[in-house]
Amino acid sequence: MNQIMIGKFIASERKRKAYTQKQLSEKLGISDKTISKWERGNGFPEISLLLPLCNELDLSVNELLTGERISETEYREKAEENM
Repeated sequence: MNQIMIGKFIASERKRKAYTQKQLSEKLGISDKTISKWERGNGFPEISLLLPLCNELDLSVNELLTGERISETEYREKAEENM
């Protein structure tokens, strides 16, 4: 798991949804500094925030952990790598 890659992915997906860090943080009930920390690769979302974050960004948990969008055919392979 590459935190920097995942952080960049979170940032790009947040921007794709046209959310500011503040808007995303409010939806998740956390501070915008926490979002900034994730996006710089200096931290990772707590387990309890994975599903809410994925739901807000329209991602699967597997995509979040991989740090990239995954096609249906790649899904099983990436899931096994992440386990």
